[in-house]
Amino acid sequence: MSTATYTVKGMTCGHCVSSVKEEVTEVAGVTNVQVDLATGLLTVESDNPIDAAEIAAAVEAAGYEVADQS
Repeated sequence: MSTATYTVKGMTCGHCVSSVKEEVTEVAGVTNVQVDLATGLLTVESDNPIDAAEIAAAVEAAGYEVADQS
């Protein structure tokens, strides 16, 4: 299992969290997504590592921006 954490900029409410979670969940290979509105942290779990660009694209599709990945 692989876990990656990203910081998402621009989320201000529960709807923002739902939008990000919905888009990232659709990325192939993602098994679990957690989004923390207070910290802006997006935690993505998958069976194998997923290209950060795919996650960033999903976040952008939801209308937000990935600030960094750890």
